[in-house]
Amino acid sequence: MTVEYSVSPDGEKFALPEKADYTKEIRRLKTAVVRQKKLNREIVVVMGVGFVGAAMAAVVADTENNKGEPSKYVIGMQRPSPRSFWKIPVLNRGISPVVSEDKELAPMIQRCVLDKKTLTATFTYDVLSLADVVVVDIQCDYHKEDIGNVRNGHAVMGPLEESLAIMAEYISPDTLVLIETTVAPGTTEQIAYPIMKKVFQRRGIKTDPLLAHSFERVMPGKNYVASIRDFWRVCSGINAKAKRRVAKFLNDVLNTKDFPLTVLDKPIESETAKIIENSFRATILAFMDEWSLFAERNGVDLLKVINAIKVRPTHSNIIFPGPGIGGYCLPKDGGLGVWAYKHIHGFEDDIFKITPMAININDTRSLHVGQLVRDALRNMSRPIAAADILLLGASYREDVGDTRYSGSELIVRKLTEMGANMRVHDPYLSNWWEFEKQESYPAKDHSLARFFRNQDRLSDLKIEKNLKKAFKGADAVILGVRHSHYLDLDPDQVFKSVGNTFAVIDCFGILDDDKIKRYFELGCEVKGLGRGHIRRIKDDARKRKTDRRNA
Repeated sequence: MTVEYSVSPDGEKFALPEKADYTKEIRRLKTAVVRQKKLNREIVVVMGVGFVGAAMAAVVADTENNKGEPSKYVIGMQRPSPRSFWKIPVLNRGISPVVSEDKELAPMIQRCVLDKKTLTATFTYDVLSLADVVVVDIQCDYHKEDIGNVRNGHAVMGPLEESLAIMAEYISPDTLVLIETTVAPGTTEQIAYPIMKKVFQRRGIKTDPLLAHSFERVMPGKNYVASIRDFWRVCSGINAKAKRRVAKFLNDVLNTKDFPLTVLDKPIESETAKIIENSFRATILAFMDEWSLFAERNGVDLLKVINAIKVRPTHSNIIFPGPGIGGYCLPKDGGLGVWAYKHIHGFEDDIFKITPMAININDTRSLHVGQLVRDALRNMSRPIAAADILLLGASYREDVGDTRYSGSELIVRKLTEMGANMRVHDPYLSNWWEFEKQESYPAKDHSLARFFRNQDRLSDLKIEKNLKKAFKGADAVILGVRHSHYLDLDPDQVFKSVGNTFAVIDCFGILDDDKIKRYFELGCEVKGLGRGHIRRIKDDARKRKTDRRNA
């Protein structure tokens, strides 16, 4: 008999459970739940212990009543697939399955698993029969079939729909099911409810399932845990009882004293709030793309312009967009709304103009970086083909190790297509799975590699550990992410590390005018997104050099 394994990111192998393991596992869980019930603790099952679920499970497990005693017992449930099963044994050791820069997460998980014993993880759906509350943190992806055309895509509802049907088979009629996943508006009432109601009827249960929705606003980085526990929440339920239950649960586990809970009338309002919230932010970022190009072509430093505008309090949220908009939410959430309008609610007219346009702009913005690299190297009489190019920063935002939908990925893919040899440095990452496992990550046949030529060799792309070594011999250096490690790089030291003249492409307004000037004095070439004034600095540096020669 062939044994299947799940391999953790650090290479440890875990055998997938066999039939006998399921009986043993539910016996373990029932024993634990009996003990926890005697302590008057609510049993909470968190479906999915990935990026959101792991932190949510820890926050709930760390909850205490007004006497300072644990009030919840949390069981994280993860499907025993080869890709994800490893999270269960790792979590049960008291180790976070999610790597985070937040110094609060790892100790919290360790404390709840090993000391307080209020958190465990399992692979069996049987655990649902023991739950008072089920928190659903199963991803609802949006798959795009083109870059720059969000309409040619669809919401991936299958995993969520399947899990909801399974939940309905196991849970008791009084179990609260809280959907935390960002979903297409209408999902809770028009998809989840009918699925669960039909199963309830087949089981002879006459009451409605207690369904609620409350989207998370979780952010990676140093405030990862706080973005769940110490942040404003919105919620709703399909009926009065579900609404009361979800409000009570969230008031128990979150810091709603300092960050009050908003309870809306219907789940579709809660679902729509998340989609509009992220679509708004995506739109104001996309808005700056055209002005970034305007600035580049007309001698304007967009960074100075933005800082001048931000002095006005009503415009303080204006943002420099950088090389594309990444993270799990902003690149896709608007698409869920556009898709839902037609495929859930049945409308055939096209009311959405700005939301899909913003996503399309953000999805393709980073491709412009390839043009800047090409032009900078041309100015140095060097071809981009076979050029050695160093990208500083792989993650989608500063000072985090999260590469989901990172603009840096498209920079690498486009430049590789153009014939460049890429190397990458990022202090927050050990692996870049979008490349190392591009045949299967994020899912089979869904790698962005399919949109570009010449991508096979990127499977060998590794994150450089030593920054000084990474610089050596580079023809171009791309400042791709505003990691703190890159903000104070000294041009003379970088020049010394590279060992020759090179091009610098500033994607995020990292270089001030003095550093830009110094690079030109060293014989380098500089380009920047939205930094049209660089040409003036270059001309001035050349004039000074000529004046010194003629003096």
